[in-house]
Amino acid sequence: MKLVIVADIHGNYDAWRALPEEYDELWVLGDLVNYGPQPGEVVEAVMKTASLVVQGNHDHAVAHDDDSQWTVRYRAMAEATRRYTSSVLSDDHKAYLRDLPVQAQAERDGSRFHLVHAMPSKPFYGRCQPDGDEWASEIDGLVADILLVGHSHAPFIRHIGDKVLVNPGSIGQPRTGKPLANYAVWQDGKFELKSFPYPVETTVKKLKVLGFPHAVEAELVNIFTTGSV
Repeated sequence: MKLVIVADIHGNYDAWRALPEEYDELWVLGDLVNYGPQPGEVVEAVMKTASLVVQGNHDHAVAHDDDSQWTVRYRAMAEATRRYTSSVLSDDHKAYLRDLPVQAQAERDGSRFHLVHAMPSKPFYGRCQPDGDEWASEIDGLVADILLVGHSHAPFIRHIGDKVLVNPGSIGQPRTGKPLANYAVWQDGKFELKSFPYPVETTVKKLKVLGFPHAVEAELVNIFTTGSV
């Protein structure tokens, strides 16, 4: 059994379709939409190919036309791209996002997984550093061997007692200091973090024709081209 786990696609269809890995199942840890130029294509592709998907905060915001929870730091980008995303998604795509589970559980080859976008106690907006103490209590209360999370766009693997915490990083909007798409592979009971290049300039060209405010466009272009905020 080979699982590929991705998170935070954020409407970046170019990164999604450049994924080089074959797999038995593909799992998505939320945030299919916003920030990137092709949210509809991403949602359609995920609907067709992913075995397990959980809802992220951006998916929830688009599904419910809700801009009330954005942080000050990302509000301008989130509001502008949420409005764009909402304008191009079909009713079926929005219904799909709305109906995604907030958390999910699965068992494969004797390993029990718990999937959530951010944190089990705060599934949409919880945030903790990879080495933060809060993760111990988050994973300890789960009936699972492995906790899979996204949201921070920071890839890491951490062992806490006999359990494993994994964030695959972001495939669509990496923030590792490099413009490489990130993901994780689980095979034979072991995890590996991986990355790959994709045609970033193609994504940037698609973004620039959408008419976002200059400051929003400039920040998004910087994130795509540098992998940094």
